[in-house]
Order: sequence, then C-alpha cells, then structure tokens
Amino acid sequence: MSHHPSYTMAVICAIGGITAYSKTRSMPSLIAGVGVGTLYGISGYIIKKNKNYGHETALAASTILAFSMVPRAINSKKPVALSLSVLSVGVGAYYAKKIYEDRVGV
Repeated sequence: MSHHPSYTMAVICAIGGITAYSKTRSMPSLIAGVGVGTLYGISGYIIKKNKNYGHETALAASTILAFSMVPRAINSKKPVALSLSVLSVGVGAYYAKKIYEDRVGV
C-alpha cells in the first residue's frame, strides 16, 4: 500500500507541469513537473514490485519537490505552490518513516 502516495504524487506533478506549461508556456515547469512525476512513478513501481530503494527514490523525489516549491510558496503565497509544498513535505516524511521502519525493523 505504500506505493499509492508515489503514484498520486506522480499524477499531481505531471498534471501540474503540463498545466503550468499550457498557461504560461514555461518549459522549465513542464520539464520539472513531468520529471519529478516520472521519478515518483518509478518509485511507486519499485515499491509495488517490492524491490530495493523504492522508498529512497520517493524520498528523493519529495526532497527535490520540496526544495523547489517551499521557497516559491514562501515568496508568492499562491495556493498551488503552498499545496505542493505541504504535499512534498508530508509525503517525504511518510517515506522517511518507511525507510526508518525498514532499517530498524519496527
């Protein structure tokens, strides 16, 4: 079940990148949104197949998204940036907890 947040974030990021591109013709938004969405999708697939480093890949995607969106949310206070910031931090915390549980054996 821990692959569901990754797949959800993959869809949100991809749709967000495509929407930003369609509104502003921002190629960096398209590349970043689809790129981070792809990373989340790959991590979801790895987690679902119960292979190594799936949670770590999802945490990396969350970290990338957080580092790009949190400063934007602080500066602009726009709802999309705030939402993506909160989601990236929340999903990142979830996968950090999963990694900890895997390592410690909780």
